[in-house]
Amino acid sequence: MHVIHRRDWELPERLATPERCFLNRRAFLGGAAALVASPTPSAAQRVADLPDPTADLYPARRNEKYVLDRPVTDEMINGHYNNFYEFGTSKNIAAQAKALKLRPWTLTIDGLVEKRIVIDFDELIRKMPVEERLYRMRCVEAWSMAIPWSGFPFAKLVEFAKPLGDAKYVRMETFMDPAMAPGQRAGWYPWPYVEGLTIAEATNELCFLATGAYGKPIAKQHGAPIRLAVPWKYGFKSIKSIVRFSFTAERPKSMWEQLQASEYGFWANVNPQVAHPRWSQANEELIGVGERRPTLLFNGYGEFVADLYKGLEGERLWA
Repeated sequence: MHVIHRRDWELPERLATPERCFLNRRAFLGGAAALVASPTPSAAQRVADLPDPTADLYPARRNEKYVLDRPVTDEMINGHYNNFYEFGTSKNIAAQAKALKLRPWTLTIDGLVEKRIVIDFDELIRKMPVEERLYRMRCVEAWSMAIPWSGFPFAKLVEFAKPLGDAKYVRMETFMDPAMAPGQRAGWYPWPYVEGLTIAEATNELCFLATGAYGKPIAKQHGAPIRLAVPWKYGFKSIKSIVRFSFTAERPKSMWEQLQASEYGFWANVNPQVAHPRWSQANEELIGVGERRPTLLFNGYGEFVADLYKGLEGERLWA
């Protein structure tokens, strides 16, 4: 009988690494190293974020109907001058916002709709006509930017949702995760962030759900993966990182309206003649340019939206 005496360093063939695993060792080791190096679960999640599964949608075709009266704000300046209270009150919130976990990201569409929908963001966006639009953005703090947003008309989401006839408003809600977003640990804010529009506003051609900016998927500090862009309203009406769209017959109350209704109302349309209780809205600073310009009624978009507010003279249409 032939007896095999193996040396100490020899392995039986049954314990050898399969060829397919050996050939894929670089991918395995790269992923493992990244996970080991990740100091927190959120950092590990960022590994899963790359590459972005929607990256092939950008840069999107530009819709030339919407033009600017000023240069586009530099991407670096825009990326480091943001409000994102979920991660803190500093304008330079980009580093903190890196903790935002983008996958999986599920959107819920419910309320007064034909059927409640729960859908993955990556699936929803591929059902939508993604395009780029150049929009002005006017903050209630009296500064402004010009941004190349990519995304799709809010009207397309309304069409997808199939609201019932008695739905008059869309209530939007952002994520709630205090472990990830330290700003949500501040008990004096009524988290999660909530914002609302009328169905007529949401279906106006200007109303836009932004999923990208500057020719790529939207950065985390801008409210990835999906946020609201309504260029004729003050910037606090621009909810970030949306997870829920609820159609309702009752007017939603935003977080800012709950905090200070005397300063931040539901409509929030731009008007240079109506001052904020603590400062004038007559002019604005172009961030990154060092220039001040007169503020325009409806931020210069009156031809698209003024008709929405006829018959509402008794309402407080301005912030």
